[in-house]
Amino acid sequence: MSTISYVFGIVAAILVLVLVFEMLRRSALRERHAVWWTVGAVLALVAAVFPQTLFWASDLLGIEVPFNMVVFIAVGLLFLVGLQQATELTQIEDRARTLAERVATIELRLRELEQRESEIPDEPGPVRREDADE
Repeated sequence: MSTISYVFGIVAAILVLVLVFEMLRRSALRERHAVWWTVGAVLALVAAVFPQTLFWASDLLGIEVPFNMVVFIAVGLLFLVGLQQATELTQIEDRARTLAERVATIELRLRELEQRESEIPDEPGPVRREDADE
């Protein structure tokens, strides 16, 4: 690999880390969502700074081409991110359905109370002292 490739890898990994931390600081990203992106960026940074680790890890796992291992790890991380997002989306849908049911129940009770109130004849209010003296 050329020096430009190493520098590009380091710069890209650092940019991802800076972006993730900036989004955390601005509350645009929650900590639980930033975990996998941080893991991926740190792994990319380690691989960019110490490219021999890619060759060592691929030999250890029996993978002939180190780039195949990088792609496999990237796909694995994206799978975990997608799985986390799908889980949270399911929880949000459940909460939205529960809230919609609660709102519908409250609206029904409100209509029933308004209907009962309209059926009750108006009772004369309390007699005021001024009216009693006349």
